[in-house]
Amino acid sequence: MNLHTPLTNVRGVGPKTGQTLSVAGLATVEDMLNFYPRTYEDYENVENVADVKPGKVVIRAKVEKINNRYARRNMIITTATLVDNNGDKVQATWFNQPYRKSQLENGGEFYFSGELSFKYGRYQIVSPTCQAVRGLPVTSDRIVPVYSVKAGLKPSLTKKIMTELKPLITMLPETLPPDVVGEAGLMARSEAVRELHFPSSRERLAEARRRLAFEELFSLILAARMNRNSNQQLHGYQISFNQPAIRDFVADLPFDLTPVQRRSAWEILQDFDGPAPMNRLLQGDVGSGKTVVAAIAAYQAAIDGYQTAIMVPTEVLATQHAATLNNLLAGKGISVALLTGSVKGKARDELLEHLANGDIQVLVGTHALFQPSVKFHKLGFVVIDEQHRFGVKQRQELLAKTDDRHLPHLLSMTATPIPRSLQLTVFGDLDVSTLDQLPKGRQVIKTKIILPNARAEVVDMVNQELSAGRQVYYITKLIEESATSEKTSAEALYKKVVATYPGYRVGILHGKMPAESKEKVMRQFEAHEIDILVSTTVVEVGVDVPNATVMVIENADQFGLAQLHQLRGRVGRGRHQSYCYLIQTDSKPPTRRLKEIERSNDGFHLAEVDLEMRGAGEIYGTAQHGELNLRIANLADTRMIHLASVEADKVMHRLTNNPEYLAKYPELNSIINRYQKLTTLN
Repeated sequence: MNLHTPLTNVRGVGPKTGQTLSVAGLATVEDMLNFYPRTYEDYENVENVADVKPGKVVIRAKVEKINNRYARRNMIITTATLVDNNGDKVQATWFNQPYRKSQLENGGEFYFSGELSFKYGRYQIVSPTCQAVRGLPVTSDRIVPVYSVKAGLKPSLTKKIMTELKPLITMLPETLPPDVVGEAGLMARSEAVRELHFPSSRERLAEARRRLAFEELFSLILAARMNRNSNQQLHGYQISFNQPAIRDFVADLPFDLTPVQRRSAWEILQDFDGPAPMNRLLQGDVGSGKTVVAAIAAYQAAIDGYQTAIMVPTEVLATQHAATLNNLLAGKGISVALLTGSVKGKARDELLEHLANGDIQVLVGTHALFQPSVKFHKLGFVVIDEQHRFGVKQRQELLAKTDDRHLPHLLSMTATPIPRSLQLTVFGDLDVSTLDQLPKGRQVIKTKIILPNARAEVVDMVNQELSAGRQVYYITKLIEESATSEKTSAEALYKKVVATYPGYRVGILHGKMPAESKEKVMRQFEAHEIDILVSTTVVEVGVDVPNATVMVIENADQFGLAQLHQLRGRVGRGRHQSYCYLIQTDSKPPTRRLKEIERSNDGFHLAEVDLEMRGAGEIYGTAQHGELNLRIANLADTRMIHLASVEADKVMHRLTNNPEYLAKYPELNSIINRYQKLTTLN
């Protein structure tokens, strides 16, 4: 057998098992060896049942009795009574794992590892892993790999096949050049994979994970370096910096720019004046003033004869941006237009005609900008707001609306600050400008966690602000009532708010409303024809109503940290003190997420915490750069990222002198090429 041998040729793998493996995406020996454990169980520190406390526990016990029963919605609940050598007992419960009965009912001792908690009137271990004592690997540390249940592939079957394939691990090729392996102090790849599946000690397992984590980060960073180099070879429109015109534009603004706004605008205008197309990320905390920086750049592009396209994720935000940009640019003779799905018929035809002949200099829109009928006269500048919501494919479609010889300059903007580690990896192909100061006159928003029985405090504050002529947001998650959810729907919350604040005008906004209705409600709220706006997270990004001073978030513990910060940023945009109330679902101690948002208004700090708590995959998903498939690396590991960055820079230098330097490493090149395709501009 070799690495390319089909798994159906492996001893113990019949046609049925082969089909299961195929569905799980595992066809060859190499596929299987690269199917890494999800986590590990440590069976060294075993406790007696009498000594266990709530939390993670490991016990050694026999199964006294076990049974399966059907619950509603086709759920199968397996319960077992576990008894240790002292005769003490505890219950274990599994959900939709009926095979546990056949696994455990025939006797023998097992190690059980899981969370002990008080549920349904008793203490029990919920969904513990099980390992037969007799089948435990012969290692002093008793470390056992735990594999994912992938497409019906049981972990016990995975372990059995891995044992058959163990002798073939030495065939795995090295994916990194020897000088990189040596300089970074890494374990050989085949050795690392063997330790991953068959750990000999904690120390060796840690070294194996370090090796494979480095490889993942190194590949990602090297791909970003290569893309950056490639982008510098592309041709962009050279837009000359008109310093007197920009100075006059800034002087005429109705507010003073912050130093970081000035610096960011300068960086963009310098990029405009270069031969290659700009590829820059403008990140700023909520309310930091990114739009005016983009307006300065759009003004420079317009006076030099180029058009600007600004793409945003929602019609509500597009309408808001168009109004803001029109206020900033119309007085300078720059025409701004709005294109969304709601613009139809004759109005749309006329807009497209004016765009094609160059009469429209700045076009703001949603995904409607991608349509083939949208043709520009001379598109030189593209702005994508909340860019992590858009895939690279859509970005490329918008950039392609120019001639074959030049690419427009690209500015991506986000109000979700990007942690430094992600700037070096996931966003490594971008130059970054940062707005980390709030405009003058902005006050820090006072944030407070509210338990369900303390709502009266919130009602008093809301009434106080309403009587002073201010406006209020009430936020919830669901749109329709759900009998199975504790979250309050928008309709139910609307009725509750109307009853709680008689005499005040209450509006409702959610994603299922027609676009025209959503825009009407937002216009009414902006014009203070509505006092209280009950909304879902449609208002999360970009909505700017300076008179709104209170944000009440129902069931705040159901929201993510970044989302809570974005929602809070809808208030505090004027000169009045603003407040954010985080109402919990129940009276349990607040989560770390709520404690962090209560004590900090710093979006950059919260972004780092969010990355630490959830990981990059959950935060950014696949929208920005596709599926990264980082199985070992932690994108919050700044030390490893620094090491991988240093080695990537060395490799880039070697490639300059020897373009064939990586030719001997097809696996590494394949990974790099995939990353490059996910991030390239052209």
